[in-house]
Amino acid sequence: MIPSNWRTSAGFWQLGVFVALVLLPSSAAASDFRFDRDTVSFANSTVFGYREGHPYLRQREKGEPKRYTRRCFVLCRTTMQFQKFARFDPHVAPLDDSALAARIRNVTRRAAWGKPLPADQRIVFPGYANLRAMSVARREVLRANIGVGWPSYFRLSNARIVFREDARFQEETHANLDATLARGQLFVGFLTTYPRLSINHSILVYKRNGVSPNSGIERYLAYDPNHPESPRELTWSSRARTFAYQKDWDFIGGSVRVYQLYGKPLQ
Repeated sequence: MIPSNWRTSAGFWQLGVFVALVLLPSSAAASDFRFDRDTVSFANSTVFGYREGHPYLRQREKGEPKRYTRRCFVLCRTTMQFQKFARFDPHVAPLDDSALAARIRNVTRRAAWGKPLPADQRIVFPGYANLRAMSVARREVLRANIGVGWPSYFRLSNARIVFREDARFQEETHANLDATLARGQLFVGFLTTYPRLSINHSILVYKRNGVSPNSGIERYLAYDPNHPESPRELTWSSRARTFAYQKDWDFIGGSVRVYQLYGKPLQ
């Protein structure tokens, strides 16, 4: 049971956040992130397959190339880092593999939560108009230099899924999501249904996509590394005080808990 005085203070706090978002200058709330330009073209592949939300271990088919797996955290982090620290110059010849690899590592070894670099201090990637174009043309170089996926299982912040699972924490996360987007920044979220295994995944939320007043549902557009072909949708219900994620072949859809990643050190 939640004390009534907490409900009152939480209500005023949420109202304050809402008013602050409304009063922010439009330039502060405008992000220049574009899905078709600023995301990676290739997909992360799940270790598990799913049947109606129930996981099973995939078996590698004979002759099947090694799948690119366990990289949802890596791809979301990389996308944020390129948005903050890189720029592209399509009017200059592309780099060779060795030089390109060094520049990719120069971007991805920077703290993802750091402040964006000014344009004249960013790492330049010649020969391509944007990250998506480069990820199409130089897929293997990019894959080999943005990091491995297994460390994501051992992040200290993963402990939150056990100790911070209440509705109050999700309301705070929702308010932080809105505030982050209002500043024109990106929000990387860890989605889980722990202790169930129907989803254990990260996405990058980049845009608030409207509210349904009658239902109290707020909608957000996200880059999902498993689905590089189009944006996915994350929703927040003020009535149920919970997030929900879009149904697809790898998730049955419905309620998820969301935890922010890469917003600060050790997160």
